[in-house]
Amino acid sequence: MTPVAISVVAPCYNEQAVLPEFHRRVSAACRTVTGSYEIIVVNDGSSDGSWPLLMSLSEQDPRLIAVNLSRNHGHQVALTAGLTYATGERILIIDADLQDPPELLAEMIALAGDGADVVYGKRRSRAGETRFKRWTAFLFYRLLSRLTEQTIPADAGDFRLITRRVLDVLNSMPEKHRFVRGMIAWAGFRQVPLVYDRAPRAAGETKYTLGKMLRFGLDAITSFSVRPLRLAFHTGAVLAVLSLALMLYSIYAYFTHDTIRGWTSIISVILFFVAAQFVFLGLIGEYVGRIYLETKQRPLFVVEDVVIAGRPASRPRSAAMQAGRE
Repeated sequence: MTPVAISVVAPCYNEQAVLPEFHRRVSAACRTVTGSYEIIVVNDGSSDGSWPLLMSLSEQDPRLIAVNLSRNHGHQVALTAGLTYATGERILIIDADLQDPPELLAEMIALAGDGADVVYGKRRSRAGETRFKRWTAFLFYRLLSRLTEQTIPADAGDFRLITRRVLDVLNSMPEKHRFVRGMIAWAGFRQVPLVYDRAPRAAGETKYTLGKMLRFGLDAITSFSVRPLRLAFHTGAVLAVLSLALMLYSIYAYFTHDTIRGWTSIISVILFFVAAQFVFLGLIGEYVGRIYLETKQRPLFVVEDVVIAGRPASRPRSAAMQAGRE
């Protein structure tokens, strides 16, 4: 593929209703800053008409590269797949639901022109989202900052502009459980915020269920921190001290008081410590499971089709591999 000045990368899942407007607005935003751009939209196993629509849009616009994954791989992996195709010197990462306005591209380019390698969107407000979603997002970012050693900007999603050298670092990171915004933060370089108001979805409904959000949060924490393991160790140490104190007290009470051994108290103590053991064994198991999945070295994603200008196109070798692996 011929290198361009700007690559726009957007994963999509069941976004048929919004894709035409997304294509129009992104194209207009790109034309305000350069005539050399490409738009890469990754269909993440959509069950609606997103893929036929993307092929149709590609026929009308040769700058649109439509990538079709073989199944639903999840938002972060779909985003990673799109990034392997990007040829631009600067890459805009954005969701296809238009909650993040593509018109901010010009402002991002201006900030990048001052020497920033990453310009990330920092949400001032989140229109169209429930109070529960805003509350959980607030808690998530604060908890993440406490548990991870890496500084990850609060109230910032994947909406950001990155330079080619940041993308090269990102594509060299092969882990399967992806948390792209954290991986970009880990890469370093100069990163600056752009504060904006997030709009409601242009159409359709959110694809992030509560279960997916919990999984995403777990990926974020376990990908960048071993503090939960340390917390398990420290909590285990505290429980061990409490157990010892309880044992000493029971010995003391046996010799100094007319004690009655109660079945309820014994069972309660046993259940308490057994429950604590299962909790922390589960936590350790989560990390061990991730090690197991990493050692399998399966491809991170599988591309079924790539369409440029309405015609099938060859895909780069890395597209069916984990990013950065040969």
